[in-house]
Amino acid sequence: MSSLRYLALQEMASEGKKVAHYGGKRVTSMFASNVFTGRAMREYLSDEAYKSLMNSAKSGTKIDRKMADQIAAGMKAWAEERGVTHFTHWFQPLTGTTAEKHDSFFTIKSDGTAIEIFDGDALIQQEPDASSFPNGGIRATFEARGYTAWDPSSPAFIMEAGHGKTLCIPTIFIAYNGESLDYKAPLLKSIAALDKAAVDVCHYFDKNVTKVTATLGWEQEYFVVDETLANARPDLVMCGRTLVGHSPAKGQQLEDHYFGSIPDRVYEFMQDFEQESYKLGIPLRTRHNEVAPGQFECAPIFEEVNIAVDHNSLLMDVMNKVAKRHKLKVLLHEKPFAGVNGSGKHNNWSLATDTGVNLLAPGKTPRTNLMFLTFFVNAIKAVHDHADLLRAAIASANNDHRLGANEAPPAIISVYVGKYLTEVLDEIETRVKDKFSEQDEVILKLDIHKQIPELLMDNTDRNRTSPFAFTGNKFEFRAVGSTANCGSPMTVLNTIMAESLKNFKRDVDALIEKGEKKEVALMHVLRDYITKSKNIRFEGDNYSDAWAEEAKKRGLSNFKTTPEALDAFVTESAKKVFFNNGIYTNRELEARHEILLEEYVKKVQIEARILGYIATNHILPAAISYQNVLAENVMKLKELGLGEASYKAQLNLLQVISGHIQKINDNVEAMIEARKRANNTDDMHKRAGLYCNEVKTYFDEIRYHSDKLELVVDDKTWPLPKYRELLYLR
Repeated sequence: MSSLRYLALQEMASEGKKVAHYGGKRVTSMFASNVFTGRAMREYLSDEAYKSLMNSAKSGTKIDRKMADQIAAGMKAWAEERGVTHFTHWFQPLTGTTAEKHDSFFTIKSDGTAIEIFDGDALIQQEPDASSFPNGGIRATFEARGYTAWDPSSPAFIMEAGHGKTLCIPTIFIAYNGESLDYKAPLLKSIAALDKAAVDVCHYFDKNVTKVTATLGWEQEYFVVDETLANARPDLVMCGRTLVGHSPAKGQQLEDHYFGSIPDRVYEFMQDFEQESYKLGIPLRTRHNEVAPGQFECAPIFEEVNIAVDHNSLLMDVMNKVAKRHKLKVLLHEKPFAGVNGSGKHNNWSLATDTGVNLLAPGKTPRTNLMFLTFFVNAIKAVHDHADLLRAAIASANNDHRLGANEAPPAIISVYVGKYLTEVLDEIETRVKDKFSEQDEVILKLDIHKQIPELLMDNTDRNRTSPFAFTGNKFEFRAVGSTANCGSPMTVLNTIMAESLKNFKRDVDALIEKGEKKEVALMHVLRDYITKSKNIRFEGDNYSDAWAEEAKKRGLSNFKTTPEALDAFVTESAKKVFFNNGIYTNRELEARHEILLEEYVKKVQIEARILGYIATNHILPAAISYQNVLAENVMKLKELGLGEASYKAQLNLLQVISGHIQKINDNVEAMIEARKRANNTDDMHKRAGLYCNEVKTYFDEIRYHSDKLELVVDDKTWPLPKYRELLYLR
């Protein structure tokens, strides 16, 4: 195996340069060229079909089969002109990846005539096997039927792979009885629930608002390593992260990688995947080096949340495919390397009206903006009331390695709003103790401090340690993991915001019915919400031990592992909020809980197997081989009669190596036994607990002794590419 590492290093050194560049093209010339955009629809659809599709995309109205046939024909004509031969329903099952089954336009009629056809039925619905995807018991093995159904609000696109082109239709994925089995269906329901609740509240301020849209801007962090080096490591191939490996002498301590010059080879890769993304309508705007060596980030312009989620899922697929062209490997895992920063996917979330207002934009004088305060305070209240659901939405085996480390927020959910807005909220809470009077109406304008200086800067600083931070005109959910589908946290966030706004309207209307003026009623309820949600607000260092103690005193949850965090999905309060807003039935929630627990078990199980394999088949043989070399050396020196002083160092080293070998062997055997005990229980919740609290406990022990061996075993003998090679060699 030692030769595999050196062959990988030699192959990397001999690789020719893969050139990828824009070639003088402007981004606008290629943007959305592979997307069935409104402009393409205008060209290939009749006015009637175009209006039907636009109405469906904007308002959710159903498209009848007659119109679907026309839309399908136009879509097919557009696609075939671009060399497309197949189509697929593109969906996002609960595997964490995307799925697609390709069908040809080609068919043979009953008289033997070969034709190309794509009709409304094929556009609207297909039938993949639902029992072969995670379903939490909703579908038994012998009950295979499930459906993908077209989502007209997300445009169709052409995916290029190799020399082929496929028309992709974004769809939801549901079981035979209608239960959702994907990320998109619940997301769409949450978008609708939030839209209705937000419009109702907007009407206190502006009757012209008819639609409120949740927007999302994600920031995708990732590592890039050489493909040949990655392929020489079974843990990277099978798990996406290194299960062993000693930190290099130089990590990120010099802080010289962040925003540094992008390495040429990675720069070529970035340009390549950007161009592929632009063709698919993904509006990438930013690229840069991240904090850790070998780590990078890209980010797009904000989009409507459903399309943004689709684009992020699509981007991860594109990045992996394009990396192969450059003989690189993209690592999206939340913690691929110990000792350096892991990767997240910050979800920047806001709300926009169809009148052009960002409901979370305070402007230069937020205290004069009662509508802003209403949505701002309701967002804080929503997080306060349902923090456990947000924690559950970002829980995974991968993210457990990252949450609470020095580059990520802790597992305690809190909200940061900044000094300025904290003062505003505190003033509202304390200025009037009992009730607002006619004379206090000046307070309704919130003119309680001097005007904000007209500076081109945010009204708040940023707190990179906060999991949920207000950053000027949006909330940044920083705790989302880099491999996550954004649909899960966005569904929860939309739903709890809808619930808070519904309760807010109920409370305000109740006061108005008692005779309070509208503005006074709004302020009473806002003050009540500010007081009740105060415990969730924290302006300090979320990494500190003092905050963990303070959070405990405040009654905030601190779920450090995925199994305990996921339980929030099946509490009575969770079932109530999801059911009342039409997002999940109780059965769907329980199924998802089961699916996520099973995913956790399988990921830890795979890592345990790979770790045992690497220890037994790679590390121990290398250590024993070097041990034999040392033993032979000691024996020869003894034969020469040179005295113990001449081989004392070798004896000490032999003793050290022997100790680590024994510890690795003992812990691997104990880990295998713990895994067997966990597998012997049929209760998935108990099994997840055993994998978390028993099997995983051996990981760090095995790693510790393996990494110590890496420091003393002859470099030529060591079989696995080392951190310095993976992170620094390009």
